[in-house]
Amino acid sequence: MTVNPKELDRAWSFDDVAIVPGAVTTNPQMVEPKFNLGSFEFNIPIIASAMDAVVDVEMAVKLTKLGAAGVLNLEGIQTRYDDTEEIFDSIAESRNADVTALMQKVYSKEINLELISKRVEDIKKAGGTAIVSATPQNTKKFAPIAKDAGVDIFVVQSTVTTANHVSRSLNGLKLKELVKDMGNMPILVGNTVDFNATLELLETGINGILVGVGPGAACTSREVLGIGMPQVSATIETSHARNTYFEKTGRYVPIITDGGIRTGGDFSKAICSGANAVMIGSPFASTIEAPGKGYHWGMATPHAELPRGTRVHVGQDKTLETLLFGPTSLTNGTENLIGALKTSMSTCGATTIEEFHNTRMIIAPAIKTEGKIYQMKAD
Repeated sequence: MTVNPKELDRAWSFDDVAIVPGAVTTNPQMVEPKFNLGSFEFNIPIIASAMDAVVDVEMAVKLTKLGAAGVLNLEGIQTRYDDTEEIFDSIAESRNADVTALMQKVYSKEINLELISKRVEDIKKAGGTAIVSATPQNTKKFAPIAKDAGVDIFVVQSTVTTANHVSRSLNGLKLKELVKDMGNMPILVGNTVDFNATLELLETGINGILVGVGPGAACTSREVLGIGMPQVSATIETSHARNTYFEKTGRYVPIITDGGIRTGGDFSKAICSGANAVMIGSPFASTIEAPGKGYHWGMATPHAELPRGTRVHVGQDKTLETLLFGPTSLTNGTENLIGALKTSMSTCGATTIEEFHNTRMIIAPAIKTEGKIYQMKAD
């Protein structure tokens, strides 16, 4: 009897690949890495994650004014507590052994629906683009409230979100109905890593896809659940679905790589792999303007029954401007992310994100260590 084993595909992460410069180079000042989400255009292709340590009202407004965007978590501290300062202090001061239990208690407080409206209205009044996030199970309840408050973009996000969800409920979330109910408002959905799942999501009429399962610095889904796919392979696969859908329908939907991006090199590789933008958390959490007081944690960290995250200390050693635009004295690529992307694109002759998608990439696991013996000794 012949045994047919399950086949395993090889998948690639940021450290496994390299971008290959082409025959043409351009001036970095000519590079314009803009991207569109529905009717909204963003000057830089970065969105701050819907995590409590990353985005509050003030952060969302500041990011808007810098040309980026930030997503406010409608199921977090901002909608459970009117005054959040004491909550953030308690999380920052807690011992590692106690912090998850503390957060489970903090997040057990019922969400105040009036605060959903208030946070959206406060962002809008201050001149920010109001983008908010909810899990699929709460979207039907929270989306109309956010819409009435004037929200600009709505995000439906969980560890894995699919168009086809088997449930005991006959009246669960249907993305086609959500798109219809929200009118012309862009709907961003995630997360996924799969070609077929992406196609099915796109066919619901949504306006953007979040890509990535478990790569974030504060996420432990890969350890707890054993699921995920390295980000380069996930981005290539989902962007292929986007291109296939575009060829079929003529409707172009952006792909946003979410998580695992720490340096300008990671950022550039994500865009080159097919992403139109990236979503990052811990780099923003390490800025002086972030609400987390030098700490960062994932959305599933305070889960009441199966926590899938951890609090990590990231410090607060840079401003938003330094992170995004520099100037910087660091040589490790963790600051001036936009400068890094523009330089990477220009060395490949690309002036737009779409042009950069056509740049060659290669599998090169030794790309970060080849010839770097003195750097490794210094470390």
